[in-house]
Amino acid sequence: MTPAPTLEPNVSLRPYNTFGLEVKARWLARFRSVEELRALLALPEVQQAQKLILGGGSNLLFTRDFDGVVLKNEISGLDIISQDEETALVRAGAGESWHGLVQYTLEQELSGIENLSLIPGTVGAAPLQNIGAYGAELKDTFDHLEALEIATGQLRTFSQAECGFGYRESVFKGPLKNQFIVTGVVLRLRRRHQANVSYGAIRTTLDDMGIGPEPTPRQVSEAVVSIRRSKLPDPTEIGNAGSFFKNPELSQQKYGELKAHYADLPGYPVPGGVKVPAAWLIEQCGWKGRRLGAHGVHDRQALVLVNHGGAQGEDIRNLAFEIIASVREKFGVELHPEVNIL
Repeated sequence: MTPAPTLEPNVSLRPYNTFGLEVKARWLARFRSVEELRALLALPEVQQAQKLILGGGSNLLFTRDFDGVVLKNEISGLDIISQDEETALVRAGAGESWHGLVQYTLEQELSGIENLSLIPGTVGAAPLQNIGAYGAELKDTFDHLEALEIATGQLRTFSQAECGFGYRESVFKGPLKNQFIVTGVVLRLRRRHQANVSYGAIRTTLDDMGIGPEPTPRQVSEAVVSIRRSKLPDPTEIGNAGSFFKNPELSQQKYGELKAHYADLPGYPVPGGVKVPAAWLIEQCGWKGRRLGAHGVHDRQALVLVNHGGAQGEDIRNLAFEIIASVREKFGVELHPEVNIL
């Protein structure tokens, strides 16, 4: 029997956002199953209120209290639902931690998401923005997801094509925004490992670790974890949401024009153009390591905005807009936040 849904009033969201911002929600409710979620959505006060689905709170910047219902997704479960000689389908509840899922797949000797190790947040949030790092993206292993339609309470399955994945984008950030709640994600992973170590510092880090040319998935994961910990601050020690900005994609012509003026401008070929590291652009504008009272830019990674303690969300938002303006002025390039600003 599904327990009666409960709404907690006037709840601090500080423990539920990795910036560590002191904001409040008018109501907070937790759900651990589809049945509990349906029961919550049937409550009149939930139906009438603005709703925010919360996973790990690692991709949010609150600039004010939330005058609505925060629905905390705590659906658990990690299972291999089918397998053959080549692949295995792994299903994860949307409330599971993403890195916990990565660790589970390594324990099962499966390959495919080791390059996405230590990305914060929950499994349910991963497909919303097609998470990616070190030459891999969620869509590379994604099979399908299950999501509940808020308006009807019906469960629907979305294939990869239906999710409309792009660079940190999906249909759930566009046409279907705020219409569905992800309840489970299914990935197709390999039983035979094919290491992806060409991006960033993975190969160099593996060499430093004394690992040969054919690393195991766990060794690749350990290298990625080492790199991320060396560059990115731990949210439990200093408030942050990881990379705040997307890396801009430029036309070949625009990249060539900038390269003529800035010879050391890095770039990575992508379909239709060149991807440029936003961190490099931000650093060239003098922002890296800048501190403005209780908030600022991280001293080891210019993509990361930080709360040193006691900052307000609107201060961090204003800093982000200042950075965007300065990059636009210097390079004629428009940066876009990866973090959701509320």
